[in-house]
Formats: sequence, C-alpha cells, structure tokens
Amino acid sequence: MPKRGYHHGNLKQALVEATLQLIEQKGPSGFTVAEAAKLAGVTPAAVYRHFDGRETLIAECALQGHRIFGDLMEHAYGDGKPTALKAFEATGRAYLAFARKFPGHYVAMFESGVNLQSSAELALASERSRGVLERAAAKLSENIPADKRPPAAMFSSHIWAMSHGVVELFARGTPGAKAPFPPEDLLETGIGIYLRGLGLIPPDT
Repeated sequence: MPKRGYHHGNLKQALVEATLQLIEQKGPSGFTVAEAAKLAGVTPAAVYRHFDGRETLIAECALQGHRIFGDLMEHAYGDGKPTALKAFEATGRAYLAFARKFPGHYVAMFESGVNLQSSAELALASERSRGVLERAAAKLSENIPADKRPPAAMFSSHIWAMSHGVVELFARGTPGAKAPFPPEDLLETGIGIYLRGLGLIPPDT
C-alpha cells in the first residue's frame, strides 16, 4: 500500500494536516519532524522536499490559518451591515468560533512564536485579518470627534486582546477553567463596557 501522503497526491498538505493534529495534541514545541512524517505516512526525509524543518511546517499551518481566519472575519464584518455596532460585535464572535473550530491553526498563528515576517505571504495574510478588525473599529468610531477619537489600530488591538483572553481562559476546554457564563456572553459584555467607556454606545438605562 502506498504511503498516505503520496496516496492523497498532496504530500505537502498531508504534512500540514499531520502537524496541525500534533499541535493540538502536544503544542507547537512538543513534537518532532519525524513524528509529523510518521503521522502523514511518509519518511522523515520526505518532509524536506517541502519544508526546512518544524518551524516552516508550523509557519505553513499559520499561513493557512490566517487565510481561513481572514475569510471568516470578512464574512462576519459584512461591510459593516446591518449597523457598524452589529458588524463589530460579529467579528468578536467570529474570533471565538475560529478558535474553537480550528484549534491547531489558532495555536500555530498566535501561540507558536512564528515570525509573521518569515514570508511575504504570511505577513500579508496576517495583516488582512487584522485589517478587518481595524476597519470595523474605524467605522464604529466615526461619530467620535477627531480630537477625541482613539486610533483604530489601538482600538482594535484592545478588542483583539480581549478576544484572545476569553479564548485562552474560557473557550479552549481547559479543565478547571470554565466560567459561569458562555464565552460569547463574556466577550460581548466586555466589548460593551469598553465601547461605553469610549462613548460609542449609550449607557444602560
């Protein structure tokens, strides 16, 4: 029987899928190239036809993840409809949904220490997903006077950090780390408090 990677006709992708599985199981530094090769059904030497080593394997996982993430974020934002606020909140929910559905990609992207400038493709893909959130932040803050308006990059970074924190603490299924509220509610409430503080939405009555 042929090796699994060759059988699928795409050795490179077979190795990426094996790496994603190992990242989920062992973390980005807990496996070897030989383990990825074995899981893909090829010899360790075959890995080097496409990758220089584990770091470039992880970088490819991150690249594919950023592309998926960018698609999801753009779909969630939907050009700012039906309202700027609803669209902005949707990007936060998309972040949580991505982390749940693509845990291997998520870790490769945000927790592996991968250098986003290691390739032009990776840099562009990561900038795209981040750009959606910045665009949403800029649209939402248009009604704030220019001299009081926070930079969109800073505004979106705050929301990004909040989203990442909710994922890490409450949305990754870590034993003992469950919150008494759904992660989506935690994030939506946190975003609401932040936006009220900036004067972007009115206080609760």
